[in-house]
Amino acid sequence: MSMVQLIETLGYAGLFGVIFAESGLLFGVVFPGDSLLFTAGFLASQKLLNILILLPLCLVAAVGGDSAGYWFGRKIGPKLFNKEDSIFFHKDNLTRANAFYAKHGGKALILARFMPVIRTLVPIVAGIGDMHYRTFIFFNIIGGVLWSTGMLLLGFTLGSMIPNIDHYLLPIIALIIILSLAPSVYHLLRKEERPKTFAMLKKLWRMITQKFF
Repeated sequence: MSMVQLIETLGYAGLFGVIFAESGLLFGVVFPGDSLLFTAGFLASQKLLNILILLPLCLVAAVGGDSAGYWFGRKIGPKLFNKEDSIFFHKDNLTRANAFYAKHGGKALILARFMPVIRTLVPIVAGIGDMHYRTFIFFNIIGGVLWSTGMLLLGFTLGSMIPNIDHYLLPIIALIIILSLAPSVYHLLRKEERPKTFAMLKKLWRMITQKFF
């Protein structure tokens, strides 16, 4: 199913649910938020969706999903991720999260919006790390506006300006995915991060082989 067909099948309610989940629920890491928003904006430029409905709908979904992730991390996270050998976190990750937010503040929430997977986990870690909620919601709203509104308007504007843009939709979506993944890949492959990356991959491979072989 193409991205266009997916959005047409989901409708407004389904689109809201996907953006909400991808913004802060653990299982939301599998959803393609960037390309979904861009394509929805493009469909609005073709009069298949209403941009005036999409803008507030996706903003509320993005901000609400992040808030849900924050409260999940704050209320339940420590109970799930308090073991040294946890799949998702270690105890020292919580210490690093507190130090990270103390150093960088809310800008981490804004930057994470444009990084797949990271944007789903960051609000959960913020909740676990006891980031003050007023600080969290302030930067959550800023990040939500820049991400959801920005991606929608990018698709809407290009769809309105470029003739036959639907012929180039797939390459554009692929480019968006590559650009959004680039910061994470760069971070993981930096010289100082390579030992941690290889250790993580080695641990993941061991888990897979033990489970299936």
